[in-house]
Amino acid sequence: MAELGPIMGPGLRVLFVGINPSLRSAEVGHHFARPGNRFWPALHLGGFTPTLMSPFDEQQLLNLGLGITNIVERATAGAAELTRDDLQAGAKRLRRKIKRYQPEWLAILGVGAYRVAFNQPDAKVGRQDQTIGSTRIWVLPNPSGLNAHYLVADLGAMFAQLNRAAR
Repeated sequence: MAELGPIMGPGLRVLFVGINPSLRSAEVGHHFARPGNRFWPALHLGGFTPTLMSPFDEQQLLNLGLGITNIVERATAGAAELTRDDLQAGAKRLRRKIKRYQPEWLAILGVGAYRVAFNQPDAKVGRQDQTIGSTRIWVLPNPSGLNAHYLVADLGAMFAQLNRAAR
């Protein structure tokens, strides 16, 4: 398995936060690499990227003021394998990263994971009242192909809402 480190640095407009890496992402060492994951198409449809990028283009996100990390660093076949303790410990590590790098927006990709990790049981998709320092939080649905509740066009429209708010 390849190490799947964060794609981040100071001055980011939006830091996208997955729940945890898929086994495929850990295998190839790139975020959102599992076939069927709709992150890259949603990112493009939402207006964040000028072209449809692939996981192998992820370093180019930094030039666009964007980054990627995860709540939990351990790869699994599915997010359902994670425990409440995994998510809450991951949120503590994530808070430290956020305080260090201070992105303008934190986009959590998974409302259920956000609810558990950040102890926000009533959270809905969209802008949150909670912040981490000056970093504002927006919750988006998990773009995994395993999340059949949303079509890629729906995800793109939700990403576009964040993009407009983050300008």
